This record gives sequence, C-alpha cells and structure tokens, in this order.
Amino acid sequence: MKSPATNLPPPAGLVATGAGLSHRGLVRSVNEDAILIDPTGALWAVADGMGGHGHGDLAADLVIDAFARMPHGAGGRGLLAEAFAAAHAEVQGRARAGGLGEIGATVVALLIEAGHATLAWAGDSRAYRLRRGALERLTRDHSLVQELLDLGEIGETEAERHPQRNVVTRAVGAGDEVAPAFADIELEEGDLLLLCSDGLTRCVPDPEIAALLAAAEEPGRACRALVEAALAAGAPDNVSAVVVSIGETGR
Repeated sequence: MKSPATNLPPPAGLVATGAGLSHRGLVRSVNEDAILIDPTGALWAVADGMGGHGHGDLAADLVIDAFARMPHGAGGRGLLAEAFAAAHAEVQGRARAGGLGEIGATVVALLIEAGHATLAWAGDSRAYRLRRGALERLTRDHSLVQELLDLGEIGETEAERHPQRNVVTRAVGAGDEVAPAFADIELEEGDLLLLCSDGLTRCVPDPEIAALLAAAEEPGRACRALVEAALAAGAPDNVSAVVVSIGETGR
C-alpha cells in the first residue's frame, strides 16, 4: 500500500488535510488504479485504468501524469477541462504508437481554490462528501447501468448484480473526445471529501463508507479503514481512496 499525504495552505479561512491509498486488491495481479495528491495541495485525483493485455495501468499513469502538469489558478472548470483533453490525447497517442488498441481510464478529480472546490469526472470513479454525519454522492456514474436506472428499466437491487455493471459510457482515451461532467462544491469546516475507484464502492456500501469516514480521526486512517473494508469483502478489483478533510485555520 502507498499512502501519500499533504496539507493545503489556508484558503478563505479553511485548511484542508488529505491522504490517499491504493491497493491492487486480492484477485488482480497488477494495480491499474493511480492516485494524485498535488504537492501544492490544490489537486486530488483517482484514475482507474482499463484496457486489454494489462495496459490499464499505463492509461491510468498517463492520465495522472497529465493532471500533475495542470497549472493552478482561477477558473477551475476550464483548467480541469484542459487537463482532461490533454490526458485524452496522451492516452490515445500512446495507444496508437504502441499498437495497443483502445485503452483508457475513468477519472474523478477535485480542484480546491479560494474556499470552494470543482469536481470533474468521466466514468464510474466517484466523489462523496460527508457533512454533519450525512453522506452525499457528488458524482453520477457514466455507465450503462446508470442509464438503465435513469430510464426506470432496472432498480437499485438489479443494478448491483447486473452482468454489465462494469460497462462505462465515458472514459479518458475512449472515443473521439472526452466529455467530463462538472460540479461546483462549496466547502465548510468539518467536511470530508472522498474520491474513489469502483473497486471500493463495489465492495463497501454507502452506509458503511459513511460510518468509516465518520469514525476515522484523520484522512490517512480513513483511507486505511476504507481499503481494509474492501479487502475484507474480497476486493476482486483494485481499490483506491483519497480523503480530504476541511478544517478551520488555526484549529
């Protein structure tokens, strides 16, 4: 397991402390997830690679490398959109050069600036916020199962065991262009933000995620508790979690 951590400089009276952890799980021989915690503390991301013949890890690494080069400043959506476009071009360029076929990665990224946050995502890697004990999912999966749910053709119980629950409808590197979704998130003292790959959410239900986040004393312990819960449930896929805690300056 690898668990980097960093602190943000105080934005608008708030300070954020974060950590991340990624594990290959109990079945896969290679970890095709990758995580990003920016040394400046502004940018956090989880990428979940996909592609035949073991190239998912390459796709995830290329995506995270592209986001790591992203400039910081005002205009969160614009910066994130540029990072998605750059990552998309890099993944497709490497796939063509190596004759790898189509490879790609689902991604969820969080950019914090001036006391608020911008989320951007493609695929079924997710973001959550725990606020005053209540867990809220901040992203909506780009997946076949989510489309069937939206159409009312299946219910939540059917979705959990649907044979095509792994099929995503958007990913960096797949298709002619990437179309990330965005959300603007206002931050409050006490918020806990979670970014994760589907290897976590397929093993650990939302109520348990909420309880583990609430019980953890700091982000590093929260990440360990979440990953350990996925491992205890069998972890057939890679598991990644990034947790960011929002506090008040001086506390």
